[in-house]
Amino acid sequence: MPRLIPAAERIVRARALIQQARDLPVPADGGADFSYIAQVKDLLRQARDLVKFIPKSPSATQEMKDDVKRIYGETEQAEQEILHGPRRS
Repeated sequence: MPRLIPAAERIVRARALIQQARDLPVPADGGADFSYIAQVKDLLRQARDLVKFIPKSPSATQEMKDDVKRIYGETEQAEQEILHGPRRS
C-alpha cells in the first residue's frame, strides 16, 4: 500500500513540478515539438493531480485551500507562458 503524502508535502511537490516544467529545455524548433508539449502538459497535470483533493479534505486549513487555488493559477499561467509565450498587456 502506498504511503500517504501529507497535504503540505503535496503542495511543495506540486510547485517543484511546475518549476520542472519551466526548466525543460525548449527544442530547437521553438517549442512546436509534440514531445516537448506533452512533457510540459504532463508535468503540469501531475502538479494539479497532487493537490486536487486537498480542498475536499476535512483536515485542510483555509491556508492550504488558498495554496491549492494559487497552484491551479500557477499551472495555468505556466502553461500559457511556456507553450504560448508570455502575455502582453
